[in-house]
Amino acid sequence: MNMPEMPDLPDFDPKRTRRAVRRGLFRTVAIVLAVLALLAVAATEGSSLVQTRGDRERRMQDVLGTAFKIYNPAYTVASESCCQTSPVSMSFEVAVYPMGPVGAWPVGRESYTISQDFFGRVGRLPLGHTANTRLSQSLFDVGTRLAAKADVRAVLGRLPADLSTLAVVEFEQPLGEAGLKAFVKQYGSCAERVVYERRPGSLPITWGFGDWTNPLDRGMSGDMTEETCGGSLPQFRDWVGLLRDHDDANLRSFDLSLNRLRKAAEAGLAYGYVDQLSSVRELRELLKDPRVRTIRLAGVTFDLDRPSP
Repeated sequence: MNMPEMPDLPDFDPKRTRRAVRRGLFRTVAIVLAVLALLAVAATEGSSLVQTRGDRERRMQDVLGTAFKIYNPAYTVASESCCQTSPVSMSFEVAVYPMGPVGAWPVGRESYTISQDFFGRVGRLPLGHTANTRLSQSLFDVGTRLAAKADVRAVLGRLPADLSTLAVVEFEQPLGEAGLKAFVKQYGSCAERVVYERRPGSLPITWGFGDWTNPLDRGMSGDMTEETCGGSLPQFRDWVGLLRDHDDANLRSFDLSLNRLRKAAEAGLAYGYVDQLSSVRELRELLKDPRVRTIRLAGVTFDLDRPSP
């Protein structure tokens, strides 16, 4: 039986061989990159779905955003955007600028990022008590022996009566919710932030009406002006009520603790308040009240819109 003849092998072509190898490499690299890209998208989307499941975005703003405001009582803080996710974290943006007397043009506005990792732990925080504004220092001094009435009276006596002020009014004895509202109403004042803790030499717990994002869709009701100027203790208690034991680790990053917050909310005692509305003349009258221990002046400015007496 005759065997079929084998065809002649083609001559070896180095160029064609190199082209074939390159095509093979390119094809392999393209497949690998496509798989890696799909895995990255799957990981990112999967992480985002895990991190935003349920109400985690809303709760992050409720807990971390509000704690950040308590952590920075000398600043006005507003949420800008939420939420950005990465495979390992979730974050939101806030706009921050120092508080000043009503009528003063806000200056020094900055944007900051607040983040938590995949497991819900808060990241490195901006600002805080080390921001060292005059208002934060005045809050640090609540309960100390600084700023005797006679010294404050002398300072206020040297200032023009119509200047708008930023001040911390401290009480001799803490006032309950009704007592605080009656006090500010009597003087036409406004408790922008209420000091619910006496902690000399450290930052006390304070609360302002705007501290909790979107409080109105949580059943808050009543006279908005009264709530704004009276400390909004019910709102503070509602916010503390949503905190859980596992939040304590994050709260400590904000120089807070669940125990202190619960104690302050339950007692509901106002040790003082931040006043952005009163003039120098009005602070002089406040200082005469025996319920006032002292007033700590944190800023003054001339309000062009204030009517002359």
